[in-house]
Amino acid sequence: MALKSDSMKKGISKAPQRALLKALGLMDYEIDKPLVGIVNSFNEVIPGHIHLDKLSQAVKTGVKIAGGTPLEFPTIGVCDGIAMNHPGMRYSLPSREVIADSIEIMAEAHAFDALVMVTNCDKIVPGMLMAAVRINIPTVIVGGGPMLAGRLKGEDIDLITVFEAVGKVQTGGMSESEVQEVIRRACPGCGSCAGLFTANSMNCLCEALGISLPGNGTIPAVYADRTLLAKKAGVAVMELLKKDVRPKGIITKEALENAFTVDMAIGGSSNTVLHLSAVAYEADIDFDLNKINEISRRTPNLCHISPSGPAHMQDLHEAGGIPAVINELMKKDLINKNAVTVRGRTIGEIAKDTPVINNEVIRPVDDPYSETGGLTILWGNLAPEGAIVKQAGVSEETLHYKGKARVFDSEEAATDAILGKKIVPGDVVIVRYEGPKGGPGMREMLTLTSALAGLGLVTQVALITDGRFSGGTRGCAIGHVSPEAAEGGPLAFVKEGDEIEIDIPAQKLVLNVDDAEMETRRQGWTPPEPKIKHGYLARYARDVSSASKGAVI
Repeated sequence: MALKSDSMKKGISKAPQRALLKALGLMDYEIDKPLVGIVNSFNEVIPGHIHLDKLSQAVKTGVKIAGGTPLEFPTIGVCDGIAMNHPGMRYSLPSREVIADSIEIMAEAHAFDALVMVTNCDKIVPGMLMAAVRINIPTVIVGGGPMLAGRLKGEDIDLITVFEAVGKVQTGGMSESEVQEVIRRACPGCGSCAGLFTANSMNCLCEALGISLPGNGTIPAVYADRTLLAKKAGVAVMELLKKDVRPKGIITKEALENAFTVDMAIGGSSNTVLHLSAVAYEADIDFDLNKINEISRRTPNLCHISPSGPAHMQDLHEAGGIPAVINELMKKDLINKNAVTVRGRTIGEIAKDTPVINNEVIRPVDDPYSETGGLTILWGNLAPEGAIVKQAGVSEETLHYKGKARVFDSEEAATDAILGKKIVPGDVVIVRYEGPKGGPGMREMLTLTSALAGLGLVTQVALITDGRFSGGTRGCAIGHVSPEAAEGGPLAFVKEGDEIEIDIPAQKLVLNVDDAEMETRRQGWTPPEPKIKHGYLARYARDVSSASKGAVI
């Protein structure tokens, strides 16, 4: 079998390279084997990554068992929860591009034959997915697994419980000493936060895409099965190498449709649209946002995992996980069953052996939570290129909503107004200049949505932004409004008191201002000065695309 690494290590002209490889302590026997890059985003900052050093060791064991030589290298990561609600959040989404770029640099510079990517958390998983299809050598992605839910007074809690506690303190519904108890118990150990937030959504969708082994999305981080999964991934990548199965042969248009279908069924984070759009871009796949609504219309929502309901990721795992969800969806022919996977079996073959164990966690396809999916793309004069809402987290009261605009030009200003009790039922909170360019970095605004929930306003107030909302968001929170305000999108021309109409079932987001008035406002608008003028964020803001295109460089 001809190896890519042969171009770097074979022949007399490559004697210097072999000398350097031997300096690593490698024997000639090891150098002559396939060289498998183990990308590891381990660090001591992110709870979802603190244990990845151990998983990486398990992957390396699997590679060695199957006849390869593993060589580990790192990449960066940002913890969205720690970065939330301060300037650090501007770096979260832009870090995705750095992750993809850094992996490309390492893989191509060192001529690896295959890759196993050990990852977790919000931007690291999609960054690695983007790199996988861009580099296009045999690759398996291994997630670090979800955190277990915390327990308080006999109930499961998670990080969102802490965020919402902040709002409860403002109303007198919780004391600061009670918040301290929530803090102590909400995050009991390593793993990505326990609900179906962006990190766990993306790890689940890696299964649906076929680029990860079954269980990748739901096996808890602390279970021995997570270590076993990592070891199996090391073995699996060597089999992919033998058969020359590459990411672009796995992540196809059909696989993306499967991923979005599963996303709708489980009610995943709205950020998955941003990330899968970026993956499609890297894979040279044209994936129109209208296709997402088409998939949503035909896909029933089967799961209400936190923040949409009381269940957590360990409950989804025990109910059968993603294969069981796919098993249900196949009953109505909603899945491309012949899509290939890194396991060497089709997605249909894997799922047919996994029945649902708990119908309270994964509803039968004939008795869903709703007949349509968890995400909806909205269109209208306020979002000509689209906006997104996590419909599964929206209450019945706000599916159809009309209210008066309260306009804020930053997350901080909106947060102060909400916590200062200046937002009342019937308001539509507009947070603009927070998009990919305007932010810059398209900050996530979990503090806003959690504050509304804590204040008891989550069913009485709507939020609209060109920024993003966390996968932990619930309520009528509409994000990714495109084009963004900083590029002269209609959001820039909304005035205090304007009437805004939201109709989620009809996929409409409308500003009730006539065209002539909008044109007058457009003519009088002046683009804002860039908030960041130097460094990485300034370069990012200059080159980044619209959110409707995945916010790619």
